[in-house]
Amino acid sequence: MSSFFTAPAGEKKRKRASANEAPQKRVATGKSTGKPASARAPAAKSRPAAPKKAVERDESISGSDIDSDDGDHHIEREDGSEGEEESDHEGETAAEKRLRLAQRYLDKARQEVELEDEYAFDAEQIDRDLLAERLQEDVAEAKGKVYRQLASKLDFDKAAHTQFRWNSGTVTSVSVCAPYAYTTTKDGYLTKWKLQDLPKNQWPQTTKKKPKKPPAPPKKKPERVCFNRANPTKAKDKTYQGHTNAAILTVRASADGKFVVTGGADKRMVVHDAETLKPLRAFTQHRDAVTSLAFRRGTNQIFSASKDRTVKVWSLDELAYVETLFGHQDEIPDIDALAGERCVSVGARDRTARYWKVPEESQLVFRGGVSEKKSHKNRDQAVNHDGTMDQVAMIDDELFVTGDSAGTLALWGINRKKALFTQPCAHGIDPPLKPTEVSADANPDESVVPTPQPRAITALRTIPYSDVILSGSWDGFVRVWRLSEDKKKILPVGVLGSSTALQQLDQAEAQKQKEEAKQKAKEGKELATASSGEEQADDEASLDGSQDKKKKQESGLIRGIINDIAIFERGNRGRDGICIVVATGKEMRLGRWKYMKEGRNGATIFEVPKVAKRAGAKGEESDDEEEDEN
Repeated sequence: MSSFFTAPAGEKKRKRASANEAPQKRVATGKSTGKPASARAPAAKSRPAAPKKAVERDESISGSDIDSDDGDHHIEREDGSEGEEESDHEGETAAEKRLRLAQRYLDKARQEVELEDEYAFDAEQIDRDLLAERLQEDVAEAKGKVYRQLASKLDFDKAAHTQFRWNSGTVTSVSVCAPYAYTTTKDGYLTKWKLQDLPKNQWPQTTKKKPKKPPAPPKKKPERVCFNRANPTKAKDKTYQGHTNAAILTVRASADGKFVVTGGADKRMVVHDAETLKPLRAFTQHRDAVTSLAFRRGTNQIFSASKDRTVKVWSLDELAYVETLFGHQDEIPDIDALAGERCVSVGARDRTARYWKVPEESQLVFRGGVSEKKSHKNRDQAVNHDGTMDQVAMIDDELFVTGDSAGTLALWGINRKKALFTQPCAHGIDPPLKPTEVSADANPDESVVPTPQPRAITALRTIPYSDVILSGSWDGFVRVWRLSEDKKKILPVGVLGSSTALQQLDQAEAQKQKEEAKQKAKEGKELATASSGEEQADDEASLDGSQDKKKKQESGLIRGIINDIAIFERGNRGRDGICIVVATGKEMRLGRWKYMKEGRNGATIFEVPKVAKRAGAKGEESDDEEEDEN
């Protein structure tokens, strides 16, 4: 007994409509050529026919008639490579197409992994592990979750630093779009800098011959490319597209390198051409100073925060205003965003952080600053006052960190209204004032000395989708923190460039001692009769030198207040480490209530290398595996 399943393949035919009946299945939606069906029939017959079942499945998925649509494209692209590729995959099903695209993605990922890892081998198991790790990272990034554990792979202690400055006011903000950095100042300057490459990439060898001369020393300080300045004389000119007030408070550069956006105290947000810094468009919708900007990662959509208590959304592709977000009860000093259509802002004295869901037109409110005031008998210990929320940085789409004027670093999650973890006095406490500095009396009482206060967090930045957090204040250091594995705590890692700073201090002291010894030998002031007195003087000088060294260590690497931090990765996916640019000044970014006379208006560049891999690490692992097998 024959059936559809037992019949030969040649007899498996579907029921077709007769020639006299009109086709009732689908009307063609492709381009009409203006010819009758009889004229197009020979062209369709001359082309090799695809399998009937595959054609019917493609029709049901795409909703278009293949004979009428593909025939024209086949004739137009007959000599091109694209037409040949389409003709090769013309009869494939939807499942076969997904499989082909997945195979292409795996091949591309495998090539990138081999280029990334210099220790990659051809062994099948190692290749599988590296590829699986890369696929997991891609999936985690698409979901907006932490997927990179970089704190243990970067050597922050050995970070080399380079300071540079110019004749300008306090540097308020910095942004990086490699290899360029953009800085803004309180006296109205927007400056473009070209950062130097790593030393190994600055002087590449062009010939196979061994060079006779040693290579030139590497360049460290960046080169100034161009600058633009605010024009106060154009304050009443409504057609002027630049800044009209001296103070430019924030700057951000787009990821594609086309736009540089600045916000100033003149209530303007100005879009500049990244190549020439020429102003393209000035937006005046804000009613007060623009204090912070944040690009949506990978797009030209930008969020702006202002002292008028609003967040505005803009699209730079159309140079247009999109919408306004309301909710804060005080000025908004900082805002941050990642790849999703979300952003987080902090409201200063309203002590709230707001997580904005732009498509849903909703917001989540997180209230901080609720702490108990306790009296301390020891005046060296600060009282934990409620501070204003001034800084925010997103870790992923569900976690973010905030910093306040009381020096507290807090970790938040969108699924909980209270902070997951708080770190009080993250940058220490200011030293107590002397009685003579507080009172005008000749012999003031020590009771008039106020309680020492913690240092405020003035800058906060993260590496997106990783466990690295950087914070800055006026203690002279950029402190490094990491997110715990359970994503519920913030743990200290160290200080940027601590070991290199000590080495530089030791080298400077040794050089100073050599110069002093040579000068004394030339002058001939060493006398045998006064040897004891000279030994005592040398002991005092060494004691003074150790005290100076201790003071330099306490003062830190960075002289001034850290107003902003920018980070970018060196090499493909951070293969050569990361570069950190820190903006410093004598004054704070949004005020003058803290002034450091010894500070410097400029910036500092830190080159953080990756932790060196041991040469025998792979061999040791293989030996351990063999022992386990035996």
